[in-house]
Amino acid sequence: MAAITMYELPGCPYCAKVRSKLDELELEYDIIEVPRSHEDRTEVEKVSGQTGVPVIVDEANGVDGMHESDDIVAYLEKTYGDGAA
Repeated sequence: MAAITMYELPGCPYCAKVRSKLDELELEYDIIEVPRSHEDRTEVEKVSGQTGVPVIVDEANGVDGMHESDDIVAYLEKTYGDGAA
């Protein structure tokens, strides 16, 4: 089990953007596909407080339920990319 878990919906362009960054940084991650219906997205709602995707959890860095693709990509770059200390 990877430290990073990503909640996504297949075909979602925002999810693809985050997945692309994860792959670019060669990070290991698990995928949890959410149902199409927002009403059925109880698991992602428990994690992030909302039903939109993408959402990531990064157990290694204490990140629970980060959403918004631009924020996630910036976080990944800062934490694991060229911006990493």
